[in-house]
Amino acid sequence: MEEGVVSAPPYPPPRQLLAGKTVLVTAAAGTGIGFAVAKRAVEEGARVMISDVHDRRLAEAAKELAVPSARCNVALEADVAALWEAADRELGAVDIVVNNAGLGATATLTEMTDEQWQQVLDVSLTGTMRMMRAALRRMVPRRSGVIVNNASVLAWRAQAGQSAYAAAKAGVMALTRCAAVEAAPAGVRINAVAPSLALHKHLVKVTSQDVLDTLTAREAFGRGAEPWEVANVIIFLASDYASYMTGEVVSVSSQHA
Repeated sequence: MEEGVVSAPPYPPPRQLLAGKTVLVTAAAGTGIGFAVAKRAVEEGARVMISDVHDRRLAEAAKELAVPSARCNVALEADVAALWEAADRELGAVDIVVNNAGLGATATLTEMTDEQWQQVLDVSLTGTMRMMRAALRRMVPRRSGVIVNNASVLAWRAQAGQSAYAAAKAGVMALTRCAAVEAAPAGVRINAVAPSLALHKHLVKVTSQDVLDTLTAREAFGRGAEPWEVANVIIFLASDYASYMTGEVVSVSSQHA
């Protein structure tokens, strides 16, 4: 093991934290946090449905997890409506929604186009709002349900070239807090996680090694998180163990202060 690097612990065994629950996860194809959440939810006893915008990867993920799936681009209201119709058919009442869909773009503000800015906000912020709105329209009358949103530490900590993504994720945090206050009287909980660096194959493919090295150097453990380490916190927030938490943003990070 490299000096100064604390290795990940063993993958924890399931404890049936979501036994009998139904879970809908967006952006769950591939090797990132969404897939890790879906996998962990299945292991924890939930009935799970996944969505993504990538057809091939979605089909592969659904086959591996043996769960139903539906293609969805959260930037399109028609897609979100169709996803919820499919979830209503497949799962019945959805107990837990994990909003993982997000889109990044690296550009300084002076170089950024309106199209780049809008695309990031459409997926990362407005897409999250659309999914939450549809969820709450079902959960509030039922007086039960949990939503967990995926934000980012970049909403708190500045990084050059990430103004659109950081602004979108800061919006997700504010949206989480405001919606949580609105939903609390109905017993519906809404929280968010704010990961720093979760390494997976897709991120490695689209990010230069220099940037990954710089980001990793900021982590106190000397490594990025495994996607399942972030997923574990999401599963906790979705479970009854977090029954008195709402409107919270939990940092999943070992970044230096």
